[in-house]
Amino acid sequence: MKMFQNITQVHQYADCAEFVKEFNIGEKDFILATKTIYNKYFADKINGAKVFFKSDYGKGEPTDAMVNAMLEDFRKTDCERVIAIGGGAVIDMAKILVLDGGGDAADYYQRKIELKKVLPIIAVPTTCGAGSEVSSVSIAEFVDMGTKVGLADPTIFPDYAIIIPDLLTELPYDFFATSAIDALIHAIESYVSPKANLYTRMFAMKAMEMILKGFREIVEKGPEHRFNLLEEFLVASDLAGISFANAGTGAVHAMSYPLSGAYHVTHGEANYQFLTEVFKHYQAANPTGFITGLNAFLGGIMDCNPDDVYPEIEKLLGKIIAKKPLHEYGMKEEEIELFALSVEKSQQRLLNQSYVKFDVAEMMEIYRALF
Repeated sequence: MKMFQNITQVHQYADCAEFVKEFNIGEKDFILATKTIYNKYFADKINGAKVFFKSDYGKGEPTDAMVNAMLEDFRKTDCERVIAIGGGAVIDMAKILVLDGGGDAADYYQRKIELKKVLPIIAVPTTCGAGSEVSSVSIAEFVDMGTKVGLADPTIFPDYAIIIPDLLTELPYDFFATSAIDALIHAIESYVSPKANLYTRMFAMKAMEMILKGFREIVEKGPEHRFNLLEEFLVASDLAGISFANAGTGAVHAMSYPLSGAYHVTHGEANYQFLTEVFKHYQAANPTGFITGLNAFLGGIMDCNPDDVYPEIEKLLGKIIAKKPLHEYGMKEEEIELFALSVEKSQQRLLNQSYVKFDVAEMMEIYRALF
């Protein structure tokens, strides 16, 4: 039985110039980037590469239409390497470029054609949440379906992940907060996944420790203190990514997808809505499994009784950034059942990786509690 793998090489640099020089970035490279980050940190250091920006294709989270437009531009070039510079959305989109077959987004995400990797990819994260730089997962919203679809396959593991903490200095506080919470969720969900083991939990535990201690420092010293912790949060996101790349995420992610798809809520913020409520239901449904060890570990970090970890985490995260009820995003009460049915139909990959596999009635109960 396979226990663990980390295909991606992780490199860390003090600045962007060092990275550009070591990887000899030039005319045979296709770069997909966040425009503001690229112009500030890379534009004067890179010559000859084909550079495209995520904003060329649309706003917000990736959609199937955005991926198709990007594929069309890429196929007009003769590039031999793909470089993604941005958050999880940028990296997720770029992963599709390394696949052979001339397909479109539906062909790849829905596995209508064989997945075969033909080009290397370098991922440079500029947020501290996605973990996409070390994972084999790409997520896109399929507009006609009204939900997100995930592709999880070893062919889309990045070859290199590049850690440059300075790139996080441009991240607004709200995006920093929700992306770091997303990394925390990756670690917590992967810890209790049925696919987890000693190796994956080791990475998850260190990520949880770094993120929660960082959050407590920020609450004590103020939002500007995050700039002293950029390396810690970026590394923690990477560690959580390694854990979920092997063990997977579960119901928190699954239940967030209809909210993101219908109301264009960013990935990290959508996940945040469901974390503690899902884990309270996990606790009630199966209090004696691996959640016992998780609660003891989290209680040690939070200085509280293991039985109180989820209320205490909710209080802490609420001091980092407020959580809103679902109806404030525009969700309607009649969508509670529709969302649950959507998850049941389209997110079996994630539900099967959950600590407890919820049915439609249980998911409706969670949606209703958060509505």
